[in-house]
Amino acid sequence: MSGFRVEKDSMGEMQVPQDALYAAQTQRAVENFPVSHLRMPRGFIRALGLIKSTAAQVNQSLKLIDPDIAESIQKAGSEVESGKHDAQFVVDVFQTGSGTSTNMNTNEVIAHLASKQLGSKVHPNDHVNMGQSSNDVIPTAIHVSACLETHERLLPALQFLESTIKEKAKEVDSVVKNGRTHLMDAMPIRMSQELNGWARQIELAYERIQGALKHLSFLAQGGTAVGTGINAHPEFGEKFAKTLAASTGFGFQTSPNYFESLSTQDAAVELSGQLKTLAVSLTKIANDLRWMNSGPHSGLGEIALPALQPGSSIMPGKVNPVIPESVAMVCAQVIGNDVTITLGGQAGNFQLNVMLPVIAYNLLQSIDILANACSLLAKSAIAGFEVKSEKLLDLVERNPIMVTALNPLIGYELGAKIAKQAYADGRRVRDVASELCDLPADQLDKVLDPAKLTEGGIAE
Repeated sequence: MSGFRVEKDSMGEMQVPQDALYAAQTQRAVENFPVSHLRMPRGFIRALGLIKSTAAQVNQSLKLIDPDIAESIQKAGSEVESGKHDAQFVVDVFQTGSGTSTNMNTNEVIAHLASKQLGSKVHPNDHVNMGQSSNDVIPTAIHVSACLETHERLLPALQFLESTIKEKAKEVDSVVKNGRTHLMDAMPIRMSQELNGWARQIELAYERIQGALKHLSFLAQGGTAVGTGINAHPEFGEKFAKTLAASTGFGFQTSPNYFESLSTQDAAVELSGQLKTLAVSLTKIANDLRWMNSGPHSGLGEIALPALQPGSSIMPGKVNPVIPESVAMVCAQVIGNDVTITLGGQAGNFQLNVMLPVIAYNLLQSIDILANACSLLAKSAIAGFEVKSEKLLDLVERNPIMVTALNPLIGYELGAKIAKQAYADGRRVRDVASELCDLPADQLDKVLDPAKLTEGGIAE
């Protein structure tokens, strides 16, 4: 066939596109799994390139592979790591549950590149896959890619979001607004107190996610097929982890138990759970922003988010809270991904988990879109919103719930009467209280000072 070449594997001949860097096993997978058009993420391919380069380096140090072959594999692996050949990774996410097809896709691409560079045959199994199995490579790639993507992208995005919220809190510290419980008016708070609650959510998310990375730092590499390390040098796993740690700057370690590392994905499930918790936190923040921005006349109208784009194809002048809405959708996706990862984690049958590709895809997607959403929320929503200070002050002054501060002085029953009267008349609590109780004017002014009410304590 024109435009194709013939490649062979242990099952026979296959027609492969002439310009493809992969060979027969990859082509079989392409034909076997025409499912979704989804491919393994960039972070995962990067990890595979790192793994193959590191394995060749370790095998050379153990004198198991010719130095020239090892060097050619390392160079080819580095090209894969950099993203130069991403178009050659063509296997669908929904493939064999071990990810063998993606491992062989990697082996074949690197073998092709190394052979071309070396001028002699580099074998995908005997050389590129030396001392390895798909059963330890793919779990290792999940851990490595999740650790690096989280460490390099998500955690910095969380720090940026937290610092942006705290800076905004300082900016609006003097602004007093009505608190709300059950979406109903409650006692006044400072807007900075509200925002610092958000900041604490993000701070805790950072700590939880960072804690989960500790367990992801343990690598399955060295366990090979079933966890016994068959066909790998006894020192391979430990040397691999140390070499990878040195090249990436991340504290990878060899797993203390390869049987656990091959048969489970508990560490990935743990990280996903913490990502879901972050998604829940971001949803709360996004929804608060939407409510605070609502209106501008018939809603709360406490703030004005940056106007980024027209909000309607039919209503001129309408502007919508597009960034919080985008973030909320990201959070819904991450929560759904967590369900998939949880079910995938349950698929550890005896010595191997058999939903590894879908765990990898969903975990890395969650990390990716959360990192983007955190940065977007910080720079395009929180940093630039404007406070409607006059409206907030007016709403606070007319809040009948402020009478709560008088409870220690006049009792709950009289306080309820004052609140109801103030609400019915549309008057300030301070004015109604001066008529219905015998507290002096200066004491009422002191006790019902909105700013003072945000500091807690008992009225005197």
